[in-house]
Parts: sequence; C-alpha cells; structure tokens
Amino acid sequence: MSNSTLAQPASQPTQPASQPTQPALPVAFCGIDVAKQTLAVAVQPAAAKGLDQREFANTAASHRQLVAWLHKPGGLVRVSIEATGVYSVELALALDQASQIELAVLNPKSVHAFAKTLGRSKTDRADAAALAEYSRRMPFLAWVRPSHHALQLRTISRHIHALTTDRTQIGNRLEAAQTNSATPRLVLDDLKRAHTAIAKRILKLRRQAVACIAQNPTLHTRFQLLIAMPGIGETAATQLLAELAALDPNLTVRQLVAMSGLDPAHIESGTSVHRKPKISCHGNRYLRAALYFPALVATRTDPYQKAFYEQLQARHKTKLQALMAVARKMLHAIHGMFKHNTAYDGAKLFPAIVFPA
Repeated sequence: MSNSTLAQPASQPTQPASQPTQPALPVAFCGIDVAKQTLAVAVQPAAAKGLDQREFANTAASHRQLVAWLHKPGGLVRVSIEATGVYSVELALALDQASQIELAVLNPKSVHAFAKTLGRSKTDRADAAALAEYSRRMPFLAWVRPSHHALQLRTISRHIHALTTDRTQIGNRLEAAQTNSATPRLVLDDLKRAHTAIAKRILKLRRQAVACIAQNPTLHTRFQLLIAMPGIGETAATQLLAELAALDPNLTVRQLVAMSGLDPAHIESGTSVHRKPKISCHGNRYLRAALYFPALVATRTDPYQKAFYEQLQARHKTKLQALMAVARKMLHAIHGMFKHNTAYDGAKLFPAIVFPA
C-alpha cells in the first residue's frame, strides 16, 4: 500500500524534505472456499482479466504450497474466506502470518447474500469465484488474529459441547433401555458407565477451560464481568467467552449480533406476503446456543430483563420471540461491558424501564 508523507511548505526550510511517494503495490483479489479436505481457490490477478483457479488439499503442507502460489505474481493479495469453524482456522493462521497477504474472515450470511446477486451456480469453484469478487468489490475488514489462549479456550469449549451432546444421547438411550424389560443387565451397566465416564471428562475439561482463562489477563477480566451478570454462571460464561474471544474485537454490536444469528429476519412482499419475524440463525451456532439458557434465567432473576420480556409478550410476541430478544439484548450488554470494561447495568441497557419507588 502507499506510504507517502506530506510535503512541507517551502517557507519552512528547517523541516526535512518530503519523501517521494512510494508506488502502491498491485493488488490481486482471492477467494478460497474451504471444505474439510479441499480448498477451492480463485484469484483475480492485479494486471489481468479473468480468474486463475486451482484446488489444494486442506492440510498444513498444502497451506504452505498455497501461500507460495499466491506469492508468485508478486504484489499484495487480498484474500477472503468464510468462517467455517475448525476447517478454516489453520488456513487463516497460515495466511495471516504470510507476508504480502491480507486476510478477511467473513460471515457466511453476508457472502451468501452477495453470491446470490451474482446469479452463479452453487459449486466450490463458483463459491471461490464469488469470494474473489467479494474481495474486489466490498469494503475490506482485516482479520484480527485471536490470542493463543483464546483459540485454546474455544477448542476446549467446543469439545465440551460435543461431549455434552454425546452424554445427552447416551442418557436418552439409557432411559429407553430402562423401560424395556428385554434389555440385558450388561447393556444397562455399559450405558451407565459410559454416561458417568463422559460426565467426568466434561468436568475435567471445564476445569481446564477455567485454568486457560486464568492464564490470560484479558480473558480473566472478561470472565469476571460475565459471571457477575444476571443469568450467567461459570459454565455459560466459559462457553460465551470461548466464542467471543476468538472474534474480531473491532466488530460493532450490530455485526456481533449478525455473527451470532440472533438478528431478526423480516419476510414481507407487497400485501400478500407478511410472515412473522424470526431470527436469521445464520452465524455462530455455538454463540447462539450459549446465550439460550442465560437468557432464560435472566428473565426470572434480572428485574430489567424480566420487565422487557413481559412487555414483549404483552405486545403479542411469542415466548420464544421474546426470549430471543432478551438473548440479543444480553449480547448488546456484553459488547458494551467488554468495550468499556464495565460491569453490567440493567438501567443503562433498558433506560425506558422505570420501576415504581
């Protein structure tokens, strides 16, 4: 990019002479569609029309080959990928540490909406081309690399989430087996042992997650802010922090809500189509799930959230719609708490709610 300095006026000879303007680096625009095993790559060269497309394996060795291929033409390469969880993390880290490469990690919802305007087929190559076009046309927001502890915490938290799902499934099977008189005793005993073993593993991992938080001052401070907020206990705080810590700290609250998939989606067209609003569900499902039970508890323990929840129901919102609105408000509060390093204040979050003296 250009690194020019402002020229000084001729009437000030004591100031150093202005430096010549450095020519801007040519910019190529790249899109990478990330799958479990492969990477579909499309590049719009800086000085040529058309696309260069290629496929790489999604492995550490192939990531190095990809970086070398992107460096071949010279100049700056602006890369866009979608946030696709574990499959994109290692690629993002490899691209971020490479020179002459700028990286944006995008909300899949935004990319999907942009790709629909192009009217292209839905294939890996077409998705990569759409991402390259997104890089060229849309405002660029550079990815901010999360800290090592933040990435560790998210990995532990998501593993706990998977184990919790397994424990629930085994618990359901155990309950069904107990009601079936034909179930052998050895099957019941095996299911009980499996259920107990997973519970112990989850408890151990939660302790390790808390220890990981304690090693990072920023994470520790934010953890304390979360557990002091009505509705959020230690388990929920760990889950929320794990997802939030790995996101770009410069996200606006509106972008954060969209990233969680809690943003309301309205479907209206003329006078014939008028559906009830619902949340978009596009974005980080782990963050959205981590807010569900805290929102439920907050509607009972926080007078401000409870009043807000009841007001929405009085306006004929369903219980689920009102609950999702509470979860969205909690995310607004968390964004402000982290940004200003201040404790939760329901009066600031709900200034219109006044309680009788």
